[in-house]
Amino acid sequence: MAKITTVIDIGSNSMRMAIFKKTSQFGFYLLYELKSKVRISQGTYEHGGMLQKIPIKRALKALKEFKEIAQKYKSKKLFCVATSAVRDAPNAREFVALVKKECGLRVRVIDGIKEAFYGGVACANLLHHREGITIDIGGGSTECALIKEGKIVDLLSLDLGTIRLKELFFDKNTPLQHALDFIHKELSKIPSHYQSVQVFGVGGTIRTIAKLAMRRNNYPIEVVHGYEMDVNAHIDFIDNIAQSSEARLEVLGVSEDRQDSIRSGALILWALLKHLCPEKIVVSGVGVREGVFLSDMLRNHKHSFPKGINPSILSLLDRFLPHAQHSQEVKRVCVKLFDALQPLHQIAPEYLYHLKIAGQLSSIGKVLNFYGAHKHGAYLGLNALSYGFSHQDRAIICLLVQFSQKKIPKDSNIAHISAIMPPILTLQWLSFILGLAEALCIARIPKDITYTLKGKKLAIKSSKELYLCQEVIAKLSKPAPLDIVFL
Repeated sequence: MAKITTVIDIGSNSMRMAIFKKTSQFGFYLLYELKSKVRISQGTYEHGGMLQKIPIKRALKALKEFKEIAQKYKSKKLFCVATSAVRDAPNAREFVALVKKECGLRVRVIDGIKEAFYGGVACANLLHHREGITIDIGGGSTECALIKEGKIVDLLSLDLGTIRLKELFFDKNTPLQHALDFIHKELSKIPSHYQSVQVFGVGGTIRTIAKLAMRRNNYPIEVVHGYEMDVNAHIDFIDNIAQSSEARLEVLGVSEDRQDSIRSGALILWALLKHLCPEKIVVSGVGVREGVFLSDMLRNHKHSFPKGINPSILSLLDRFLPHAQHSQEVKRVCVKLFDALQPLHQIAPEYLYHLKIAGQLSSIGKVLNFYGAHKHGAYLGLNALSYGFSHQDRAIICLLVQFSQKKIPKDSNIAHISAIMPPILTLQWLSFILGLAEALCIARIPKDITYTLKGKKLAIKSSKELYLCQEVIAKLSKPAPLDIVFL
């Protein structure tokens, strides 16, 4: 199977390319990504859907260079898909033939249901929630997938897109109600069983709105994938964007290349939220491109990762783990110590999940440099645990890795993320347990080792003396009074 795969998505507004590198059967990461504002749909809605000559020329130029870049990165597999603007065009076949002739690329024109499927596959596998409704607002259409228990159960495509509405209504300065009437007509096609407490927001419009919201709220983490927005708290803000002037959009911080399409996109999102009535938007940084890649990668696994598999963890371990056996030992000891110390720390079992992953990743920073390895590991984790984690998950795991051999501070060092974190004492206990596990795993850990808590004394019994381990443990900062004795 190809280690490096390229996916090109010819959208109505932008043409995007993503290059993925596999590190193992299920581990992968994004190697390269590029966007070109080709806007192939320009002028189509005024000319019966026909693709126009100038946008076609832009598309051909971009595709030629996209192919060159894929070859530069030694991509062995390349998928090129086209969505709404091309599939609706009477001259779509001529365009596909022209791309084949001039660029040597085979374009697969996918229908709205297939487009919704790819977005659904991406969200179902790469977000941290297993249930929701995808809302993928593109330039020419909006796709939805209903996801339950991590499986896609229904798909639909609506003729609602940012460029479609822009050219039909916004460019002509028609009353906003005309655009809303058009939107509501399409929304009437959504079946009544499309119900969920949360929606998964896909596409440039929703990512842009999320970035604006993050900036307004001084949100501490810059990553947009996995960001959660309370609908009631943001619905008026989304409506405000839809009704703003271009000057106002600039003040809000909307980038220049988004200013001409963000209002129509915000109006579609606002109407969908009013119609579906979710409580929360979970922003997705993945979509059709990731879906195309995953549907190929997971074609023999019903388009889902096997239970317990996370591609980001695997990718990190594949690339940066110096000693796999040590990683698994630390993870196992973390679990045993968490259970043994439960009467003292009284931490909810849900945080064992973060502790186990931190145990696996605690050594990855050594590949960069042994000195400061925990700090390097935390940075790698925060920036590479891209898929399947909430922002809180990522922050907790990385704090544990960074401070596993010293007490997590209560001061300004972590004040910027305190709003999304559990109590500091919980973090300090988890960090201490990880540091204790690492110390116990310095040398080969005895099979007969046991951990027994009596009151505030932890007795560690082993057939080996564990001399070096005892030296390290003596230096650990304890979150509460605790005696550790070796028997």
